[in-house]
Amino acid sequence: MTVPETVPEPSAVGVAPLADAASEGASLDRAAEWRDDPQTLPRLRADPRTRVLVVRERRVPLGDGLILVPADDAVLARTREWALLGRRPDGSGLLLALQEPEDDTDADGSWAPRWSDLREALPLVDAADGELVVAAIALAGWLRDAGFCPACGSPAELRQSGWSRHCGSCGREHFPRTDPAVIVAVQSADGERLLLGANAQWKGRFYSCFAGFVEAGEALESTVHRELFEEAGVRVRDVTYFSSQPWPFPRSLMVGFHATAVDDAEVHGDGEEIIDVRWLSRAEIGSALAGDGPVGLPGEASIAHRLIVDWYRR
Repeated sequence: MTVPETVPEPSAVGVAPLADAASEGASLDRAAEWRDDPQTLPRLRADPRTRVLVVRERRVPLGDGLILVPADDAVLARTREWALLGRRPDGSGLLLALQEPEDDTDADGSWAPRWSDLREALPLVDAADGELVVAAIALAGWLRDAGFCPACGSPAELRQSGWSRHCGSCGREHFPRTDPAVIVAVQSADGERLLLGANAQWKGRFYSCFAGFVEAGEALESTVHRELFEEAGVRVRDVTYFSSQPWPFPRSLMVGFHATAVDDAEVHGDGEEIIDVRWLSRAEIGSALAGDGPVGLPGEASIAHRLIVDWYRR
């Protein structure tokens, strides 16, 4: 099962890994204790210290870096939904303003940032702003798509400062959904080669680690075994956790693992999602990381790249 809903083409970009930043204590302060207060959004919108990140169709505004505007900025007049993103180090608030897709320049021409999606934005911002961008795009997607109760179809009221919806008809509460998926770097039995696959959507131009969504009632480790056998015909052992990365396409959480093949000779692509699989030596991986082939690899912003680099440096 391919991840995500559309497979982003790997890009040759670099960014401080979000998971590394989180593990080092640089994670976003989400100010969860503010969410239940119905006055949080009005209070922060009236506070001149508050800064707002605008999201339009999964895109954020960039200039020299990520653009955050004051809460009274005229560009916010067209905002469709508001939500709390968190708290800045000085104690001031961070808000999300979800707006409808527009031209890159506003009607009066007064605000013309470069509207960038996640893959374009991450290489251009630091780790803290990168985490903010991912959180904002993920939450904005849910706010845009989840306006009605999935149980009865009635309109759902926004609550918890944008982090839940309540259905007035059936009384159910709904929250932003995260879909876990595994992504795995598989080494040969002797540890000297790495197995990578070419997704059909990449048309053989790029090779990457194997990934797939966790199914209902399935453990992460079970997903690793199932996906690798389905996509590459390989059985694995020594499955170990590496790291994770949020990836809102539309709402995935990529959970990375290393594993070792039981039998190097049994590998083969499924012919549908994975059109080719290849064992690559350590020297070939080093050459590919340097951009000299023999295959293209995922960009540095992805957990797939970090898995490959982690194996290569062992």
